[in-house]
Formats: sequence, structure tokens, C-alpha cells
Amino acid sequence: MSDELEAIAQRAVEAALAAGAGDAEAYVQDSVGREIRIFDGEVESLTEAGERGLGVRCWIDHRAGYAYGTELSEEGLGGIARDAVETARIADADEFAAAPSADGAVAPPEIPGLHDPTLAQWTTERKIELAKGIERAAREADERVVGVETAVYADEEQRVAIASSTGLAGAFEATTAYAYLQAIAEAGGDKQTGLGFGMGRSPEGLDEEEIGREAAERAASLLGARKPGSRTCPVVLDPIVAASFVGFIGGTLCADAVQRGRSPFAGRLGDFVASAALTITDHATDPAGLNSSPFDAEGAPRGQTPLIEAGKLAAYLHDSYTARRQQAAGAPGTRTTANASRAGYRSPPSVSTSNLVVAPGAKGFEELLAEAEDGVYVTDVAGLHSGVNPVSGTFSVGATGRLIDAGQLAAPADEFTIASDLQSMLKAITAAASESRWVPFGGSVNAPALLIGEMAVGGS
Repeated sequence: MSDELEAIAQRAVEAALAAGAGDAEAYVQDSVGREIRIFDGEVESLTEAGERGLGVRCWIDHRAGYAYGTELSEEGLGGIARDAVETARIADADEFAAAPSADGAVAPPEIPGLHDPTLAQWTTERKIELAKGIERAAREADERVVGVETAVYADEEQRVAIASSTGLAGAFEATTAYAYLQAIAEAGGDKQTGLGFGMGRSPEGLDEEEIGREAAERAASLLGARKPGSRTCPVVLDPIVAASFVGFIGGTLCADAVQRGRSPFAGRLGDFVASAALTITDHATDPAGLNSSPFDAEGAPRGQTPLIEAGKLAAYLHDSYTARRQQAAGAPGTRTTANASRAGYRSPPSVSTSNLVVAPGAKGFEELLAEAEDGVYVTDVAGLHSGVNPVSGTFSVGATGRLIDAGQLAAPADEFTIASDLQSMLKAITAAASESRWVPFGGSVNAPALLIGEMAVGGS
């Protein structure tokens, strides 16, 4: 199948060059995804959707054009290629618009386990039973669980091929599977919800008992929650919450945001923007990361890019366009970090994170709680992406969690806010926990719990 896609990509490039393109690139995608939703022990919905198409990007004298389509016959390829060329001819000139160069490119890395063939061995019936088992596990884990708001299983098989007139080319196959559940617990007239989830390359990597139990425990642990008193105190961020913040920070370190002045980290390369306890790496080839791939959406071989190293801002993330723009701005030698990404064949690439990995620390979770003394443990935040100013980095977001009393988890708390700004928060990080987990929501992030030495908590 990958060989077929590579051939389609190469023929599309040749068609675009024949139609008058100076340079051309073709991106072919063939994917199929499934989603199963369970409610009250029954299938609420079951969907399977596939897409197979081609996107062609071409350049004529610093003018770029893009076109896409699903007709992949010779005639169809020719039509898509001609449309891309015509679009380039009428586009405004942009001095930085040019085909990604293959100069200095190395062979794409081998990523073991990117495609798990066992996914194809799972029938729809087995997947339904898995999803039902997750819901059942949540209900059985705690008698206070009275319902399940959402129980979802989803997977995807994807094949991608790319070819360029500059010599960049390749193909890969990948599979992903994940499941999540929102449990509802009730006691004493109070209702609370809790999330449990798991992810892997196939259903084989999902533990239904563990996912259900996590959701039940999170929901039950919040029963009787009250608004805490307003104060400034240490805050421990749950790995899911830490991952949410890290994902947002990763977006502000993408070069297009920096170059548009939409990042609080613009012009800060080489500065210490966080405490020495924080190291974040964009790791595009980690086998466990669901956004891993051997090359990016422009065909550039992927690898690792240290973003923050022991508190020091080490790099921004680039595609070929932002790298050229940065060179022109006085940063010679700037190259793509292979962080071009696409939502699919219908859109041209733009800069994005791959997998963000936060280096774990040496202390266990209990040690973080002990250091936090009488602080707050935050297990959920609401409205993070709308609550953070992307220019200044200031934020105030709703939160839920547990109070910390004498270094131990204590009473549940909700309806409070945590407020700071990204740079102050990063510099206040005292420690990262020794254990981390992958979080697939809003990106792909591997994060441990983080101890913030001081943060404003707004409550009663």
C-alpha cells in the first residue's frame, strides 16, 4: 500500500512540473478511523470513516499554490496538479515562499512499533466489548459511581507518502488507539465527575479495568468538594494538568507564533525562562508518542529538539518557511526542526509540536506533596486555551482538586481559580515528579506531576 502511495505522490509531482511549476511537492494520505460510544451498557453510536486524497503544493517565482482532491487516476492527478499551478500563478509573491530543500537531510529514522498489525485482528465486536468493559469497570470500582457521562473507544490506521522535486520523499504507516471515560459519582446530594483514559498503538495496549477504575476514583475523590480559601500557596499540578500547560507552552514556542509576536517567549532564546527543574523536549521519534513519524509534513527527517533545557530557552520549532524567514531576520544557519504538520491532505503544512516530553525528576509524588505542605493539588482546569493571553502569558483558569494538609492529600476542592503568568509559573517550578504519563488531549504530551512553589489560588 505504501509503495502505491509513493508512486501516486511522484506522478503528481511530475504532473505539476509538466504544468509549469518551478518546484512541486505531493502529499498523499490514506486513513480509516473508528469510534464507538457506549451509554448504559449499550452502543450509543458506531462510526467508521476513511479518507484518501492528495494535496499538491507548488512554487513559481516565490509564489505558492495549493490544491487537493480525491480523484487519484492519471487524469485526476493532472487536474489537481494544474489547479495548484494556476493557484501559484495568481498568488501574491512572498520572498520566503520556496520548496523545502533536501540539502543536509539524512535518512528518516526507523521508529519501532509505529504500526501495530494486531489492530487489524480486532473485530468490531471485540472493540465494543472492550468499550463496554471500561464502562462496567468504572461502575464496579466504587458503589458511589451512579452513571457514566461518556465512554469512548477510538482507533485509526494511517498511511502517508510524500514526494518533492527537491528530493525529499518517503512513506510510513501508523496505528493509534485510545479510550476514555467520564464517570459520575454521587453522595450526600453532591455529584462529581472523573476522567480515566488509556492510549496505545492498538487495543492490546488498553487496560479496561485500569481506565474504568481511574475514572471512578477521580470522581469519588471529589465528592463533598468545597471552595477553598483564597491565598498564595504551593500548587502541585496533576500530570494531566501539567500536560495541558506544557501543550500550550509548546504552541507559543512554534516559530510562526514567535514571528507574529504572539508568544511571551519571543526574543528570549538563550534566556532562563524557567527554573532548572524544567526540561522540555519536542521528541518526534519516541515510539510511545502518538504524534511520532519518521518525517514531517514536508518530508524532513524528524528527531528531537530540546526546547527548554534546565530552564534555558534552547530553540523554537520551525518548518522550512519560518526557518527561511528567521534567516532573513538575522539568524543565519536557522534550519527547519522538522515540525511541519498537517491536519490532512486538504491543508498545506504549518508549524506544530510533535510529542512534548517533560523530563521527570528524582522525587516521588508523595515527596512533592510533602514539600507542598498546606498547598493545593490541582487535578483539572477549565478553559485553559481561552484563559491564557498568548502575548503576555497571563492566565486565570477554573480548577478542581484536593487540598494538601501537612503534606498529605486532604479535602476535595472545586470552584476555585489558579492565576499567574507562564514565565512566573515556569520559574516557580520547584520539582518534577519521578513518574510521568502520556496525555493525548490537545496534542501528545508526556508529563509528570509538577510542584509550583507559589501560585495565587482564588476561592472563598
